[in-house]
Amino acid sequence: MAEVTLTGVTKRYGDAVAVRGVDLMVADGEFVTLLGPSGCGKTTTLHIVAGLIPPTSGVITIGGRIVADAARGRFVPPNKRNLGMVFQSYALWPHMTLAENVGYPLKLRRVPPKERARRVRDLLSLVALDGLEERYPHELSGGQQQRGALARALVGEPDILLLDEPLSNLDAKLREELRAEIRRVQQSVGTTVLFVTHDQDEAMALSDRVAVMRAGAIEQVGAPRVIYEQPATRFVASFVGAVNLLDAVDDDGRARVVGVPNLMLSLAPPATSFSAVVRPEDIALEPDANGAAGTVGEIASRTYLGDHASYVVRVGALLLRATTPKTVDIEPGRRVRVVVRHASALPVVQEEEDGTVPVAGSSDLHGIARTVY
Repeated sequence: MAEVTLTGVTKRYGDAVAVRGVDLMVADGEFVTLLGPSGCGKTTTLHIVAGLIPPTSGVITIGGRIVADAARGRFVPPNKRNLGMVFQSYALWPHMTLAENVGYPLKLRRVPPKERARRVRDLLSLVALDGLEERYPHELSGGQQQRGALARALVGEPDILLLDEPLSNLDAKLREELRAEIRRVQQSVGTTVLFVTHDQDEAMALSDRVAVMRAGAIEQVGAPRVIYEQPATRFVASFVGAVNLLDAVDDDGRARVVGVPNLMLSLAPPATSFSAVVRPEDIALEPDANGAAGTVGEIASRTYLGDHASYVVRVGALLLRATTPKTVDIEPGRRVRVVVRHASALPVVQEEEDGTVPVAGSSDLHGIARTVY
């Protein structure tokens, strides 16, 4: 296992910048996810770590060894970085059996047949593919192919495992099952992992830390809970989960929401003007609003989603999203009292000319307050 560091990594294609000044450290045995929308540079960053793409500038080290240093012209090819990689398409060779696919990296290293067979058998057992050794890829399900590709990536005992959206081709139920499988295998082996996805649920479920990317740069790095509950920028707040972003101002030491005359938050204002981050699950709806004190809204819509219900509530000039248990059933048009149980303050951050913001680490926390109207 090994620590991976990226320092000032940039990749340009002519005038276009795909990755800009990325600084990131993945600790030994840590599972870190690059999360962001399509085109944000996450896969390019992964391919730079893998050695499939040389960086325009910056330094990359794996296990303390420099594998790329653009300024000094140093570039170690992929086959000499001791990496394992799982691609989105799995890339299993169709003319080889599962055992031959998994054992191929060992064959290239001239590992003796008996040792090779033992390690292949151990890895297939680890990923629950016992008894399928002689099947060809077309005889395997999508989930089995994914686990086979994972076994092949791990069989050579790599210093770091790179995963490029390996679950995106699977149905929702199978993705959820294999998320748990990947995490179990990673913790069992202890491999350092750098994972790429645009799926927030995958990032939250799998990661020790998440690096949220936009426009080629990292906007925030932190534990999943920090990213969700204490976002550093409006982009992070809006991209990771559903959110109500409310413009707020300091009103004599209390936070007042713009657009609703009596909407005050029990939250110490961090600046003259800022954004209040309110997640839908942190809003409670009380149906008997007649004569009730506090903030009153009207149900604009209700959507039943099985294990919960999603509401849009009109409060003054605002439309708020709220999530309730499935047992709460309030018809559109009814007046309700709106209670916000938690909110966090998001100071306005000045964006750079390229549309990015300075990276915020896990120590850059915003205070979370209990807020009741």
